[in-house]
Amino acid sequence: MGSVVERTDDMVKEYLIHRGFTSTLKHLDAEIKADKEKGFRVDKIIDQLQQFIQAYDLAALKDYWGYLDRRLFCRLEDIYRPTINKLRTSLFRYYLVYTVQTNRIEKTQEFFQKQALELQSQAEWRDWFILPFVPIPDQNPVFSPYFSRQWADTFLVSLHNFLSVVFQYMPQPVLLNFDSEVQKSISLQEENEQLRQLLFSLQVDPRLKKDTEIIVHHRLPPYVQNMDRLGDTELDLVSSQRNVSLATQPRNLLSTFLPQGKRPPTKLPQASVSSPTQASIGRREIVAGQALKTKENPPYKDMKTVPSTGASDPQSSHSRQRRHQDHEKERKELFSKLPNQNAEKKLESSEQHPEHAPDTVDIPSSHVQMSEEGTGLVEQPFIKLSQEEYGEHHSSIMHCRVDCSGRRVASLDVDGVIKVWSFNPIMQTKATIMSKSPLLSLEWATKPDRLLLLGSGVGTVRLYDTEAKKNLYELMIDEAHPRILSLAYSPSGTSFVCSAAAQTPCSGSLQEAGSQPSASVIGKLLLWDTKTVKQQLQFSLEPDAVAINCTAFNHNGNLLVTGAADGVIRLFDMQHYESAMSWKAHEGEVYSVEFSYDENTVFSIGEDGKFIQWNIHRSGVKQSEYSLPQDATGPFVLSGYSGYRQVQVPRGRLFAFDSEGQHVLTCSSTGGLIYRLNAGESGLESVLPLGGHKAPVVTVDWCSAVDCGTCFTSSMDGKIKLSTLLAQKS
Repeated sequence: MGSVVERTDDMVKEYLIHRGFTSTLKHLDAEIKADKEKGFRVDKIIDQLQQFIQAYDLAALKDYWGYLDRRLFCRLEDIYRPTINKLRTSLFRYYLVYTVQTNRIEKTQEFFQKQALELQSQAEWRDWFILPFVPIPDQNPVFSPYFSRQWADTFLVSLHNFLSVVFQYMPQPVLLNFDSEVQKSISLQEENEQLRQLLFSLQVDPRLKKDTEIIVHHRLPPYVQNMDRLGDTELDLVSSQRNVSLATQPRNLLSTFLPQGKRPPTKLPQASVSSPTQASIGRREIVAGQALKTKENPPYKDMKTVPSTGASDPQSSHSRQRRHQDHEKERKELFSKLPNQNAEKKLESSEQHPEHAPDTVDIPSSHVQMSEEGTGLVEQPFIKLSQEEYGEHHSSIMHCRVDCSGRRVASLDVDGVIKVWSFNPIMQTKATIMSKSPLLSLEWATKPDRLLLLGSGVGTVRLYDTEAKKNLYELMIDEAHPRILSLAYSPSGTSFVCSAAAQTPCSGSLQEAGSQPSASVIGKLLLWDTKTVKQQLQFSLEPDAVAINCTAFNHNGNLLVTGAADGVIRLFDMQHYESAMSWKAHEGEVYSVEFSYDENTVFSIGEDGKFIQWNIHRSGVKQSEYSLPQDATGPFVLSGYSGYRQVQVPRGRLFAFDSEGQHVLTCSSTGGLIYRLNAGESGLESVLPLGGHKAPVVTVDWCSAVDCGTCFTSSMDGKIKLSTLLAQKS
């Protein structure tokens, strides 16, 4: 990476010289000379550390390591923290060994005087405090290994490798990809040249062409090997159809995707089969031919017949062409009707024709679609394998969340009933929690994942053990701010964030039509320690102490993003417990916020009905913006008989990503709806409606495991649908 950065710096300098920006060039040169990261050159960083050690500059050594920790190491996951601590300890021991080897005992004593308060409580330093008083340390069994050349080389190589890996997997700006694109272009040019030489040799030597064809066919998949002969196959279809009887007539490719009752009537030629082999070959060729036809080239429409042994009269040929035209017309009509067929029609058709059930392939209509130009079948990224229902709730769902292991689900309704249940291998309720006080929020703990946080409307937070089925403790957060709107458990498992808001006239989850919560509701954002069970600190909310509606951590807990009632998104640095940036995101409240898959952006849904992607490296800069229908953002409305009308303000998660962050699941009036996230301004692309609900869906979640994922959609009638999806790998 260092060489790439150096070449990029040279190109930037050349550009500045070309534009005449001499003052900017001077500042850039000064910044490069003072660069502590040394242009991501690991060897220069190691040299800088050794220079500080050789100069006995302990303060500069500590300062430089602290800079590397703040700039690089704090972004790593917590599992790498022990490795970083070991490297830091080894660096200080390397410094001490150097002071002893150069007979600078005063520097050794100075080290322990300055570091005593920090090191005296660490077990690995307990024996090192006697080092200044040992006559010959390199012969002492405790210190002798550290005075060997082997230990010093091992430490330097380990530090070099660790820094190299950190730099390699750091997020890189787009400009640094220029070098890789150049290398890729060069390799493609070389490959093209090799292919040109191979093509020339094939044209010169027919025997080499034959041998190479055998090798290529051996390496390619079976369905690709004969693609160069598709033209001859199409010409032979007319003659082969003359020999296909009623018993061996292949079905239309489209009919395999339709219920038996909806399949088009097929006119079959009355002829006999010359041989079983010929019939099977004809069947395969016809299916392949029909799958590859387009509107511009309808099958057999302008095709000339090829004489064969079973030649017929011109009248028979004319009737065959007419049948092909009728078949193509029926095929176009069926393709236009296919996306409009719903599950009820399929079920009704299967009930009317139970004897054909084994032939029906249960593939959703959204999985196989006709393109706008009619050029063929478009394969969708997911197949809906099944859809199950969890119906233990009797009122509208507020939250439905899967734990981090994907084994348990916790769902909360507006009556304060919580169900903890599993869905794999069978759907089974594990625990039921009844609350006297209204509950507004829930969140699974990360370590251990069996614990569940419950936030109430009376200012308390409970930690519930789902296996022991008991409360571990109940905390009074703040009586002046009784509504616990959001909970977020840190991935480290040592703390959780709690959003508490003051009481309002419309503080319940169900509101009358037209009533909206006030954007000026006062609130607090608090950090609680799970070990001491005490409040650790209160975050500063600028410019006003407003209610926080939603919170989310990144993967290692170093960043926290929040969405508030004033429409502002705030990003907090959890290393220093301070606000890193904030910006006005929505007109109205922010309902739901999440980090993207690569954690370089943040997605949010607000009261204004917009789904926006924000760049967290540049405050307030939009990556993309999409408009969603009201049934995806809320408030959610359920109407009934005699003017009954129920309105629910969003409380739970309004969107969830798949395992690769390329698709997003949102709410809708009849079920979840999956979109493909497209880069740029091309907008959201709807790829799969899950359906299955008779009431508006108010919260969603997506649990991914290998290729199969489960989407959870929860609605206002208390029903939770589990849709199992199979990802189509391209």
